[in-house]
Amino acid sequence: MYIDGEWCESVSGRWLETKNPYTGKAWAVIPRGNAQDVDRAVQAANRAFVSGPWASMHPSDRGLLLHRLGDLIAANAERLAELEVRDNGKLRVEMLGQMKYLPRWFQYYGGLADKIEGRMPPTDKKGMLHYVSYEPVGVVGAITPWNSPLLLTVWKLAPALAAGNTVVIKPSEYASTSLLALVGLFEQAGFPKGVVNVVTGLGAETGGPLVENPCVDRIAFTGGNLAGRNIYEAAARQFKRVSLELGGKSPNIVFGDAGIEDAVKGVISGIFAASGQTCMAGSRLLLHSSIHDAFLARLVEVMKAARLGNPNSPDTDVGPVATEQQLQKVLDYIELAKEEGARCVLGGWRATRPECGEGWFVEPTIFADVTNDMRIAREEVFGPVLSVIRFDSDDEAVALANDTPFGLAAGLWTTDLARALSLPKRLRAGTVWVNAYRVVSYLSPFGGFKESGLGRENGLEAIYEYMEAKSVFINPRPAISNPFTLQ
Repeated sequence: MYIDGEWCESVSGRWLETKNPYTGKAWAVIPRGNAQDVDRAVQAANRAFVSGPWASMHPSDRGLLLHRLGDLIAANAERLAELEVRDNGKLRVEMLGQMKYLPRWFQYYGGLADKIEGRMPPTDKKGMLHYVSYEPVGVVGAITPWNSPLLLTVWKLAPALAAGNTVVIKPSEYASTSLLALVGLFEQAGFPKGVVNVVTGLGAETGGPLVENPCVDRIAFTGGNLAGRNIYEAAARQFKRVSLELGGKSPNIVFGDAGIEDAVKGVISGIFAASGQTCMAGSRLLLHSSIHDAFLARLVEVMKAARLGNPNSPDTDVGPVATEQQLQKVLDYIELAKEEGARCVLGGWRATRPECGEGWFVEPTIFADVTNDMRIAREEVFGPVLSVIRFDSDDEAVALANDTPFGLAAGLWTTDLARALSLPKRLRAGTVWVNAYRVVSYLSPFGGFKESGLGRENGLEAIYEYMEAKSVFINPRPAISNPFTLQ
């Protein structure tokens, strides 16, 4: 682990295996931390926040450190991508693209660090000076997932550090190695000790103590709804600031006037890229009746040719799911969909192709004749499983799209400009794509409505998630007429 600028084992001396989803075999071990390790890391972060070089560092200098870190990530992109692929089984081409994109977050927020300005709003208090300043929250506890470990960690790290906070990261026990490699780059970039700390281990043994530690001022979490609810409740007991980026059951809506070939590619990108293991996955395909049969036939035809196998191979289209537990969960949902009466038109079982070996693969699966009240259409599967739902009108499409506990993202495919402009306003989702899907940017806020979470990551909005507004009133000539009344 990495605590207070030092590499260290856990207090207990215990370790956890981390397995390669493509081979199903362990390839590395990580320390199994506990509450004592968490407290050591939190105390280090608290010291770095209240005293020492980071506490007194000018925002411009913080920005320079972030820029330097971005350059180091760019130089180490190949190695970081290799570690990500071994840990979570995503395609190397996607992971390398993510690693090459990560420096943009540090460049953006590094440039923003010295541009968060206060305000001097007018005051009705005669003779007083009034201003508002923005200050860092304090110690941030970041709990990150296994599906895109570095990308989703950086979404938290870059704005938190630019704002002047210190951070303790608890990565997923299934995907910690790339983050440990990344933290080594912080040291090379010149970040002071204690500013960034990493404690690895199981959720109950490290994540819980991190949320409950009284010296942690803010929690930033990406993961599932059950864990998010538990974190929210635990944080509320100490009135901690919280941001939660949770699950989704996002609709990808294809209208009758859409270009079928482009929309088919968009649907595939939305659910089968990354083997469906993205919170924004377009797992509900809403198809207009006029094109339903033709579109579904073309989609099945294209996906039958999809190549499964080694995620390091440039010829592979679909890789494994990231964990053995997730494999079983996806297979259970497939059986449930069949029991509910959904018609399986593609896949529907564990992949046994020779090129999949002993890996945790699921055949890309498509269910037709799905109704929106089926569990397969309402609960997050987090795998390469698509539910197809028919609709007849714009109003029906909007009603179906919004009839979900979630509200993370939505896509729509149309050549009608009026529809492209009007429908995003009606969709209850934090991100809406028109004739595109799964597009994110460091410039654009990302987050969900309803049970998809709280707060926003990325864009200008994110840095304010890690700051507190402070009002200051200065009376240059004290003249209090009555100390027992509000002035």
